[in-house]
Amino acid sequence: MISRKDIHNFTIHHLLHALAIGCVVRFADGTRILDAGTGGGLPGIPLAILFPETSFTLSDSIGKKIRVVKEIGQSIGLTNIEALHMRAEAVPGSYDFITGRAVMDIKSFYGLLREKVSNIQKNKLQNGIFYLSGGTVEGLAQEIHPGSMITPLSTFFSEPYFESKKLIYIPVL
Repeated sequence: MISRKDIHNFTIHHLLHALAIGCVVRFADGTRILDAGTGGGLPGIPLAILFPETSFTLSDSIGKKIRVVKEIGQSIGLTNIEALHMRAEAVPGSYDFITGRAVMDIKSFYGLLREKVSNIQKNKLQNGIFYLSGGTVEGLAQEIHPGSMITPLSTFFSEPYFESKKLIYIPVL
């Protein structure tokens, strides 16, 4: 579910933006990911297609968005997603990674969800949070965790839209 005003930019502004996570990590089979504040299923649904052996829980506090996510998942035959109508911090269990896409400021996102990250490692990359954002976040990410990595999305995509977009990875110990 995206704005009708932006539908003509769906591929670049939404699909490629979501898939940027797949440019920096290859999830091991059996990895569990919580997509917090998934909205219309981004980045969770494109990542679930890209990583069929990874389990995705997509959560959002807005019921109509989750109903759409469920319908999309069923219509394209995705068996590796679960869509939940609840706030991400209330979702039971722990996850290898948590994803978010401009849900709130990164410091608040980390504070709310870091406890949901599992301490059992399955991947080469340490368990943590992947957050898609724009603007200036470098100092904030390093303040949260000195091991944070910020990758400009212009590294992967040449479209002008990506000049200010970043993927933030914050390991959780």
